[in-house]
Parts: sequence; structure tokens; C-alpha cells
Amino acid sequence: MNQKCETCGNIYESTFQVVMNGEWHEFDCFECAIHQLAPSCGHCGIRILGHGLQSGPALYCCAHCARQGGETELKDHVA
Repeated sequence: MNQKCETCGNIYESTFQVVMNGEWHEFDCFECAIHQLAPSCGHCGIRILGHGLQSGPALYCCAHCARQGGETELKDHVA
């Protein structure tokens, strides 16, 4: 059965669903899901696909952006 992607509006036979915070979402590709659901970096605005960094409500893609945002204690996740 064809379903409609909530990001781009494409009607597609192989959509998939994502449940986030108890809400169901329908997408036709991972790109649309990322565009709709992934958080944005508080400094550069890029979508955060990995772990990212958080200080209170602020999210950053990396320690550099966190420093640019005024955070001095955050460090990138390293092994």
C-alpha cells in the first residue's frame, strides 16, 4: 500500500515508520527522516547524526562548535 512521506510528500510503496517521543512518523527515505527528526547544532546549524554534545538544552555537533557557542568544558567523544 502506498503511503505519503511527511517531509517531501512523495507517495511511495516502501515507506517506513519511526516512533520518536511517542509520535509516529512516515518517511520514504533516511534523508527525509534526518531532515525532519535530527536535532540541529546550536552553532553551525548542521544536523547532528552522531552523538553530538549537550550542555543544558543546547546541542552541538562537536567541541569546536560548543566553544564557539560559549561552552568551555565540553569535549568531543573519543576512545
